[in-house]
Amino acid sequence: MNVIGGGRIPIKSWTEGVPVEEAAVTQLINITQMPFVFKHLAVMPDVHWGKGSTVGSVIATKGAIIPAAVGVDIGCGMVAARLNINANDLPDSLISMRSAIEKAVPHGRTDNGGVNDRGSWSDPPTRVLYEIGLNGNQSIMSGLTHITEKHKRLGRAAQRAPHHLGTLGTGNHFIEVCLDENQDVWVMLHSGSRGIGNAVGSYFIEQAKVDMKRWFINLPDVDLAYLPEGSEVFDDYIEAVSWAQDFAAVNRRIMLSNVISAIRTELERDITVDKDAVNCHHNYVARENHFGQNVFVTRKGAVRARDGDLGIIPGSMGVRSYIVRGKGNPDSFNSCSHGAGRVMGRRQAERTFTIEDHIAATKGVECRKDVGVLDETPGAYKNIDAVMAAQIELVDIIHTLKQVLCVKG
Repeated sequence: MNVIGGGRIPIKSWTEGVPVEEAAVTQLINITQMPFVFKHLAVMPDVHWGKGSTVGSVIATKGAIIPAAVGVDIGCGMVAARLNINANDLPDSLISMRSAIEKAVPHGRTDNGGVNDRGSWSDPPTRVLYEIGLNGNQSIMSGLTHITEKHKRLGRAAQRAPHHLGTLGTGNHFIEVCLDENQDVWVMLHSGSRGIGNAVGSYFIEQAKVDMKRWFINLPDVDLAYLPEGSEVFDDYIEAVSWAQDFAAVNRRIMLSNVISAIRTELERDITVDKDAVNCHHNYVARENHFGQNVFVTRKGAVRARDGDLGIIPGSMGVRSYIVRGKGNPDSFNSCSHGAGRVMGRRQAERTFTIEDHIAATKGVECRKDVGVLDETPGAYKNIDAVMAAQIELVDIIHTLKQVLCVKG
């Protein structure tokens, strides 16, 4: 662990051997200026500049929450499950399997049979209908009613939410079929709360900024606008963000089920999960107790890693990923990194790398190899080996996964 100076409180980082750009350090120092940030700021090895707040940061607060530190991809995270098959059960060519998975899970922004041009269901299938309560059950959607009644601007996004449940999204969201160190097959995917989470995050970020102007509060960065505990809008945010985090977990669970069903059909054999799936957020806020005090912990690009917690740390679409077990390091607020972390922005990656670079970097992986994914090419990310070496105090590696198939959003 290293300590970065210049802030009101210490910035404890696990970044040895990993590059950290100056813009990210400036953001971190700005966060420490907020009087309600508790004890110290914890920084993960995949840290990089992010909109609103630094990705790879863990912020404990007392009496307030910064909505932009949670961000708009509320509840974004990972799910991974080991299947009861191994590499020998997979066909030599995975083209057909990738196509089957792409048909089973709406993704990206292209029309793909049953989805519209924003990668959502035109007609939600039975599993989604069950989750949203159209079969009479107590659904994930029922928890949204109270929020939208008070905040009408979220209503339109709420109407679209059933069409987004069980869909991947765009950008760095992905689905992968991987092999572990024993050549067992895993399914791993990355997504969050989709459009409704974006709407909730954007709405309350704006509300916080409006309140800062009303109260004449000057901030080191306007994106650090906060909601004070005890206010009505704070309570509404907690209700809304908690709901969006639950929605994200359900979203991943549905996609995992649909991917496994697609593989089952493709291989024409029974496919089951041979152990409980790991399903973890890495953009979220939660009430926790640290250093003897009850606080709100915001993890933006970080995974909870209490002693014994299982987590997922993906690399990029051409390198290894890891299933890890937390060590419960108190200085990290029981956290670890959420991935490799970007080393350059999307536009810079598109200018830096060629299709030939991308094809070479994803050799052996059945995936897209076109200009539309250059912003996600492996070279745009930090070295996952360096990231893992920097956080040996935080987690133990229990499985190493290498993808053989990748579907990008």
